[in-house]
Amino acid sequence: MTSVTASADTSAPVEQASPDEPPRWLDQLTPREVVAELDKYIIGQSEAKKAVAIALRNRWRRQQVEDELREEILPNNLIMIGPTGVGKTEIARRLARLAGSPFVKVEASKFTEVGYVGRDVESMVRDLVDTAVAMVRAQREDEVEAEAERLVEERLLDLLLPDSATPAAPSPPREADDSKAGRPTGGSGSPGKVFVAGPGGTSRARQADPNGDPLIAERRARTREKLRKLLREGHLEDRTVELDVQQNSPMGGMMFPVGGMEGMDLHFTEMLQDMLPKRSKRRTVSIAEARRVLLQEELDRLVDMDEVVNEALDRAEEIGIIFLDEIDKVAGKRAGAGPDVSREGVQRDLLPIVEGCNVQTKYGFVRTDHMLFIAAGAFHVAKPSDLIPELQGRFPIRVELQNLGAAEFARILREPRNALVRQYRALVETEGASVEFTDDGIEEISRIAAELNDRMENIGARRLRTVLTTLLEELLFDLPDEQRGETVVVTAEFVRERLDRIASDDDLSRYIL
Repeated sequence: MTSVTASADTSAPVEQASPDEPPRWLDQLTPREVVAELDKYIIGQSEAKKAVAIALRNRWRRQQVEDELREEILPNNLIMIGPTGVGKTEIARRLARLAGSPFVKVEASKFTEVGYVGRDVESMVRDLVDTAVAMVRAQREDEVEAEAERLVEERLLDLLLPDSATPAAPSPPREADDSKAGRPTGGSGSPGKVFVAGPGGTSRARQADPNGDPLIAERRARTREKLRKLLREGHLEDRTVELDVQQNSPMGGMMFPVGGMEGMDLHFTEMLQDMLPKRSKRRTVSIAEARRVLLQEELDRLVDMDEVVNEALDRAEEIGIIFLDEIDKVAGKRAGAGPDVSREGVQRDLLPIVEGCNVQTKYGFVRTDHMLFIAAGAFHVAKPSDLIPELQGRFPIRVELQNLGAAEFARILREPRNALVRQYRALVETEGASVEFTDDGIEEISRIAAELNDRMENIGARRLRTVLTTLLEELLFDLPDEQRGETVVVTAEFVRERLDRIASDDDLSRYIL
């Protein structure tokens, strides 16, 4: 029997993150290579891996077909059937990261048909488009980051050493006092200007133009290069400068609901903000803060958002992946009234999205015809056949994932790149100590986790995190004060000493483990 999941923490956030390795495009990924990559993080579940690998490769195959037939080839949407914690979400997430596809996970139970409390089903497509835009924008920013940093450096130098042609700011009394001592002014004034006392205690500026004197220009250039060196070495991070920062409109926190268009109210508010005049405020900030603000301004200027949106829409339509979790929660035998009506209504609202339709987003209409939909559910009570027939037909591939046992838990702790024992080892090493897990210690942890799943709710590999956290609680608490520099060896005896009392007491284990 094929066994389970790779990562013990299948509850990790699913927002699109930077993958551990650069994404590989579809033409470089054969099904065997996809399975091999998934094997690095997910233990077993070969049938599910094979199914998603074929679905991914079919997307590339479709792009090689002639235009007329290409539009007729639909993706192989699939349903993953298995209890929580066996790797359903992890397989879909890793697949999306591997292919560089926009990915979003949604719970079908959050949706509802019109008239009931819940979210509009089209919101998942809008979320996918937002994810795609964020992905493409991040890639574009990476491409121009070096140029943006160069421009920011020049702007910071301009702030530290302003141009002498800048008009002098009104001088407060202390500047007049400084001028008497023959000291140049700082702050928003120019180093090329010296304020001297005028009649009646007022001040007047005597302008020194470096452009008219080669010696002054040369001295200024040398000073600028010295400041550049100090800036690059990080010696000026706490120096303060004055910076003009754009302020959000007073309407920035206001929302204007647009009836019948859930999710579009934010777009309407953004449109109103764009129509209003921009306001800026002069702030005194550190060089570190100024660098952050100026870098974002330069990135905004260098990145062409029209190109970003166009590519993002293409990615969402052609290689986007939507993971529909808890699909079994909206399945059930038909009834004439009550919540069953709402569940069937959700299915009927999902149907056109999965079949293929145009969805209005703030970036324009998006087609869902060729998005890949992966549904998942435990199906303890309901069965896939309890879904309405039309929706069943849109998920032609069904894959069953197997339960986890002690043997699979032991492999999960040892083999994946992101194994929990490796994570805890790295955390302990930050305190100057180390922790080692013996083979019998890992076997004992796996046995206790499997036993707890059998006696209580079966939460799959997620149980390993609760067991390990409780096991190492005292160690992690004492590390900074008492155990710095020590090596802790986690053996079977170590595990039993700390967990047997809790694991054997049903009341304690329910609350703690």
